[in-house]
This record gives sequence, C-alpha cells and structure tokens, in this order.
Amino acid sequence: MNLSSEAPPPAKPAQWLNRTVLAIGLASLLSDVGHEMATAALPALLASIGANSAMLGLIEGTADALSSFAKLFSGLYSDRLPRRKPLATIGYFLTASGMFSFGFVTSSWQILLGRAFGWLGRGIRSPVRAVLLTEATTKETYGRAFGFERAMDSAGAVVGPLAALAAIYAFGIRGVFYWTLLPGLAAAACIIFLVREKPHVPGPPRSFHAAWRGLPATFKSYLVGISIAGMGDFANSLLILWATQAWTPELGLEKAAQWAMIGYVGYNVVYMLSCYVAGRLADRYPKHLVLAFGYSLAVIPAVALIWPGTSIVKFAIVFGFSGLYMGFWETLEASVAATLLPPEVRGLGFGTLATVNGIGDFASSVIVGGLWAVNPELSMGLVILASLVGAGMIARTGMLAAREVAG
Repeated sequence: MNLSSEAPPPAKPAQWLNRTVLAIGLASLLSDVGHEMATAALPALLASIGANSAMLGLIEGTADALSSFAKLFSGLYSDRLPRRKPLATIGYFLTASGMFSFGFVTSSWQILLGRAFGWLGRGIRSPVRAVLLTEATTKETYGRAFGFERAMDSAGAVVGPLAALAAIYAFGIRGVFYWTLLPGLAAAACIIFLVREKPHVPGPPRSFHAAWRGLPATFKSYLVGISIAGMGDFANSLLILWATQAWTPELGLEKAAQWAMIGYVGYNVVYMLSCYVAGRLADRYPKHLVLAFGYSLAVIPAVALIWPGTSIVKFAIVFGFSGLYMGFWETLEASVAATLLPPEVRGLGFGTLATVNGIGDFASSVIVGGLWAVNPELSMGLVILASLVGAGMIARTGMLAAREVAG
C-alpha cells in the first residue's frame, strides 16, 4: 500500500475559545462590574449635588473625547512595541482608579476629572485588547470571539448595577464607589497572568500621517459611516438619569434611582444576549449588513423616549431595545474592522476606529443631552437620523469591499 498517495487527514478547526480569548473576556467582565457599579450610581450622585442632564452629557462627552484620543495614540504606539500586554494592564488600572475616586468628590468638576482619568485608561487599553483578541483567533471566528468578549463585558454590566444596588443599601451612594476598585484590579491581574501574547515584530516609528496613509481605503470609508452613526450613540447614563427624573415626582429620588438601575440591569441582560446573537450572525452572514441592521434598531428606543408618559412599559422598551442595538454595534464594529485591517496596522486601525467612536460619543452625549433639556423631540430626531444614515453608509461600504475582494 502506497502511504504517500493517501490524502492527509483534514485539519482540525481552530479553537476560538482559547485561554487568551477567555482571559480577555474575564478581564472585560471584571472591569465592567466596577465601571457599571459607578455608572449606575453616578446619576444619583449627580442629582444629589444638583446637576442636570446637560452636565452629565458634558461629563460623559468630555471623558469620551479624551478616551478617543488616548485610543488613537495607544493604537499607533502599540504597533511599535514588542509586547502589548503592559499597555493594556496600565489601562485597566487607570480605569479602576478613576471609578474609585468618585467616592471622594464634592462637586461636578471633580466628577468630570475622575471620569476623564478613568476613561483615559479605557482609551489606552481598548485598541490593544482588540489586537490581542484578533491575533488569538482567526478571520472565520472573529464574530464569535468579539461577541464572546462583548457578552462577558455585558455580563459584568448586569452584575455591576446589582452590586451597586446592594452596596447602596449597605453603604450608601458613596460607598458604591469604594468597592469598584476590587474588580478593577482583578481585571488587570487577568491580563498580566492569563493572557498569552503572540510574538509581535515591532513596526518602525512613523508619524500619524504616514501611518494613516497605510490604512486601506475601504476601512477609511467604513470610518465615515461609523462617525455618522456615532452621533446617535449617546451615553447610557443619560437613560438612567431620564428614567430617574421621570419617576422621582411619584417615587422620590432614591427609589426612582433604584428602579432606574433595575432598568439598566435589564438593558445589560438584553445586551449580553444580543452580543452573542450578533457574533453568531456575523460569522454566518455578511458582517456589514448585520451591523447596518443593528444601527437601524436604534430608532425604536428613540421613538419610545419621546412617547408621552412615564410608565414601566415605556422604559422597558427604551432599556430593552437600547441593549439590543448596542449589542450589535459594539460586537460588529470591531469584527468588521478586523476583516478590513492588515496585521501591520491593526493597532492604529483599531485605535482610529475607537477614536472616531469616541468623538461621536462626545458630540452625541453633549448635543443629545443638551437638546433633551430644551426639546426632547429634536434630541431623539437627531438620534434617529444619524442611526439610519450611518446604517446606509455601512451597508454601502461593505458592498464596495466585497466587490474589491471579488474583482
């Protein structure tokens, strides 16, 4: 028998849920427990010192803007490093420290400073984490890997508000922020001890302009659609604040804040499930079309928010559908980007994507929060328009990229 004529055994499919993917997911879960504890309690803290939705929008928007530029430079700088793990670890530690600082604030500007510091850390770690995750799996399983990471992140967002509720009962509103440090430090430990980083050949030092020219044209077009849709991606804490304000006349501030936190828990339960579903769909159908569908879902909670009344059903729709569309957005934006970026510019690409998102978040949080204080209908009209136009742009970009591959 001629053994050389036998067909080789079929290659085993790559195992996408490996140690590194699991560790990154666990770090996201733990970090988000601390972050969401702070996010859930922050509107009540702001309300207690007399701040309104415009101030919250300014705080969130400023933090997002700082974070966005940190993401850009972190991504660019990480392409030059032989190891990216230390940069990610620093980012997780800074985020934990920023959330912890809220327990000591006495004015709005101190909250702004702490939020900006925490979001600086988030900006440093985000593109590095995306590169580590991309290099730990394969193109065929990007959707599931990124979906798993987002699902773990959102699981932390379920646990975080519940932990905040328990901490409020036991320690008061300020006591919540002291406890955020523990899961934040545990997240950094996961990166240090569990993530296995693949060998990386550092790229040559380049200016941002030179590095930008190396990004694919389809990716740059993709960023335009992301930036437009990002105008409708306002901070989740605004939802909590609006629900709190709507229910306060009937329930009182503390009870209204607790019910708003419960609504946010529901948001994150839906978000967690949505991340998983979005990741599975993205590995089965064209990723850009699934993402465009996710953008269009933002219309539903925007319409519900300006619907008359303050009923539980109304805000259940708001929180539920917001969690649904955000699961699609956050899972698939990175998954689509991973398919468009060559390895030598992944750090810069993910950093640029995060920067565009951050600028959109800044503009959206400030503008939407400010407009809401004057005219809620106009505020949500902007969200609806941005989401639908962004969806159309993403669908078009995806079709252009498919034609390039085919021809």
